[in-house]
Amino acid sequence: MIRLIDTVSHTNKLRFISPMWKSGFAAALIVMAYLSHPVVQLLIVGWMFIWTALYAGISVKLYSMLIGSSCLFYTASLPAILIEFQAADSLAGAGGIVTLFSFAHWTAYVSDSGIHKAGILLIRIIACLSCFTFLMLSTPMSGLFQVMKKMRMPSIVLELMLIMYRFLFLLGETALQMYTAQRARGGHIGFRSKMNDMAILIVRLFGRTMHRYKALSHGLVARGFTEDIRMAPYQANPVPVRYQLEIYVGIILLLLIELWLRWR
Repeated sequence: MIRLIDTVSHTNKLRFISPMWKSGFAAALIVMAYLSHPVVQLLIVGWMFIWTALYAGISVKLYSMLIGSSCLFYTASLPAILIEFQAADSLAGAGGIVTLFSFAHWTAYVSDSGIHKAGILLIRIIACLSCFTFLMLSTPMSGLFQVMKKMRMPSIVLELMLIMYRFLFLLGETALQMYTAQRARGGHIGFRSKMNDMAILIVRLFGRTMHRYKALSHGLVARGFTEDIRMAPYQANPVPVRYQLEIYVGIILLLLIELWLRWR
């Protein structure tokens, strides 16, 4: 998946637009999505879909899959959000609740207010995720590194992020090679065989990846690495006037709608 995301970020239609502009645009909408009403958050979701699918030309299937898979973490937390516990005597005659079970004078139930809060939280999560996904799919990691360097991020942090980003590719490539080798030898057939082969793969994966990482480190030293990774200088690519107008007008309209919803 990370290789696919990296490929899309380098081949989309918004690839050559200033990464600083895209980062600022996404950051402003993330703040707005976190603090605004659900109506404004839904408008942000739709606007980000237009920028990602239409302007950047990114597959709707990939965009939906990334947001949907991220929402699985929210789904895992739903029981803690929805299910409430209270003494059985205090719930006598209470309306707007659905009783799940009772145990030792305690009752587990789901209330209308809990469902409402879960729905509001879901909309907020999707709005923030749409902004993150737009930035992730439309801007290469090298451009994000340039933006962070422009914002005076400490060089040691940037170097660690760059090394870890490279390490993820090594990890994924090594895991794919080991999995292919196991399948070629008749592995991963049947449930018990899959569990056994997967355990072997996990145990050996880290050691094999660290071996390749050491080879990468030796290659850097052989090429004159001096404990300072030089990054490409930031290039302020021009932003089309049409996009600038749409960003300014769109943010102003969203702010006006939010103010109207708060003061009506």
